[in-house]
Parts: sequence; structure tokens; C-alpha cells
Amino acid sequence: MHNILTDTIHVSARESLPVDEGEVLFTNIDLTPKKPLRPQTPYQVLRMLPRDATPAQQDSAIQAWFQPGEIHYSSRPDTLHLPGHGVGRNLKEVNLPQYYRESFFSKDSLLHPELNAGRYGVAGDPVPYALRNDDIITTLLLLCFILAIIAFANSMHFIGRQVKDFIYLPHSESSSMTETSTELRFQFFFVVETILLMAITYFFYTTNYVADTFVLQSEYELLGIFFAIFAAYFLMKGLLYTWVNMVFFSGKKNGQWLKSFLFITSFEGVLLFPAAMLLVYFDLKIENVVYYFAFCLIFVKILTFYKCWVIFFRQKSFFLQNILYFCALEIIPMLSLTGGLAMIVDVLKVNY
Repeated sequence: MHNILTDTIHVSARESLPVDEGEVLFTNIDLTPKKPLRPQTPYQVLRMLPRDATPAQQDSAIQAWFQPGEIHYSSRPDTLHLPGHGVGRNLKEVNLPQYYRESFFSKDSLLHPELNAGRYGVAGDPVPYALRNDDIITTLLLLCFILAIIAFANSMHFIGRQVKDFIYLPHSESSSMTETSTELRFQFFFVVETILLMAITYFFYTTNYVADTFVLQSEYELLGIFFAIFAAYFLMKGLLYTWVNMVFFSGKKNGQWLKSFLFITSFEGVLLFPAAMLLVYFDLKIENVVYYFAFCLIFVKILTFYKCWVIFFRQKSFFLQNILYFCALEIIPMLSLTGGLAMIVDVLKVNY
């Protein structure tokens, strides 16, 4: 057997086969290169280095294999222009008109870093109005809380006497309670607080169940309208009670009833204050607030019915007259208030 070795190619010939002169039979060819091929990319150079090669060694190896060549820029003119049009003019020309220099993207902020780019994309939905984020409402509720604490601290004995006089049956028409001007001011403050809390509660009810867009310019106007309506309601009811009681009952009974009316209204505000705070700042469900408000309203009406019977009809045992008196001066004004609020809201809301 002959073994012919030519660099990287191994050739073997068998003597048993007839071979002409000058003819070689290739039976086994080894194409494995004996010398490493020149790497074509930096990646191949890095693969040739050991794993613990430092960045400096990697950089030296790449510079040893690759030598940067001289860059030759083309001196040919730019012929890229629209077919049928002439070659574009050079922007460096002094006499070039301005409309040649300007383009659709010439004032784009992406081409001019010195320009303020602003925000890109589509504007998101505006954050809906919430009373918890309103500084004025927060200030009012905080002021109500502070004044309520001060009122309780300074008129605790007076409130205790009012509760005692409200629960126990009086033995005479005259009342043993005497109020100072400060105590009366605190009591009127509780009445104003009741009106404000009712306005806030009804505002929440309206924006959640009726409509959220109104013809008014701000939410303060709607809240102010509700406050004025509730204030007019309590004022008219107090005047109506005074007028009816002056016609049918004595002045002493009328005075007892006015004191009881102020106490009941103040007590209603105290009951509504926790619900309003939870509704505004703790995301209490409006359904639970409506149920709680209905419970407070029914409880207050029961106290009002009881006090009407104690002051005006207990001695004469006129229970039916008490029902008529209560329905005429409590139920009918409340139903009128509900209907009036519904009509006003229907006028103010935006109808699509």
C-alpha cells in the first residue's frame, strides 16, 4: 500500500487494483486543516481566548487580528431624487431660498434637542372628582370635628340635662333647663353641622345614582345648592311648628317643643357625622350609607313622634291627633323636600 501525504490531504492506493501510470486512486481524504483558519469576526477571536482572559487581553487580541483601514468616502454626486426632477440643491448655499431648507420634519423636536419635546402619546382619562381630595371639604369636616369636640367639652352638663329632660316625662309645662348664650351657639352649630352633613350625603347619592355631570361650573355650586335647600327646609319647618303651636297650644309648650326640636336636629347631625367621615375618607359603600341614613331618619322620626305626644297630647290622651299632627308637620314636609330635590337635580343634570 502506498501512502501519499500532501499537506492536509491523505491519499491511499491499493496495489491489487489495476492502476495506470500516473493515475492515483483516492480512497480516504482528510479535510481537517492543520493550520487554524483566520477568524472573520471579533466573536471568533474571543472564542479562541481562554475563559479567564481579561478585558485588556481581549482588546489586544482583537487589535492583533483586525487592523482598521482607511475610509474612502465617495466623491460622486447624490443622484437620489424624484424621477423627472432635477438634482437637489446643496443646503449650504447662501442664496438658497428658505422653503428649500424647511421640510415637514425640520421643526420636529426629535431633530432639535434644544426644543422641548413635551409628552408623547394619547392623554389618559382625567382623574374623577373626589371629596377626599378637596381641600375645602376637608377643611370643613375637620373644622366640624374640632368644634364638635369643643362643644362637647364645654357644654357636657347642658347636653346631659337635655338628654334627661328629653327622656323623662315632665310634670309641668315649664322646663327646668336654662341655657346660656354659649350653649345656644353650640347647639345652633350642631344644627348647621347636620345641614352640612345632609348636603354632603345627598351629594354622594346624586353623583352615584342620578348623574355625574351637571350644568354647573363646579361641584361647590351643587353642594352649596343642597346646603341651601336643607337649611331652608329646617328653617321653614321650625317656622311652621312655631305658627301651628302658637295657634293651638300655649307659649310654654311651644318653648318646650322648640328646645326639643333643636336637640333632635343636633342629635341627627351627631349620628350622621361618622357615616359622612367613613364615606369621604374610607370608601364606605354608598349603599351602606343609604341604609344607615334611612335608619337614622326613622329613629329621629320616632323620637319626634314621642316628644310630640309627651308635650302636646299626653295629658289629653289624643293619640289620633298626635298622628295627624306628626304627619302634617313631619311627613308631608319630608316628602316635599324629597320631591323638590329630585326636580332640582333633574333640572341641573346634563341630559344626553
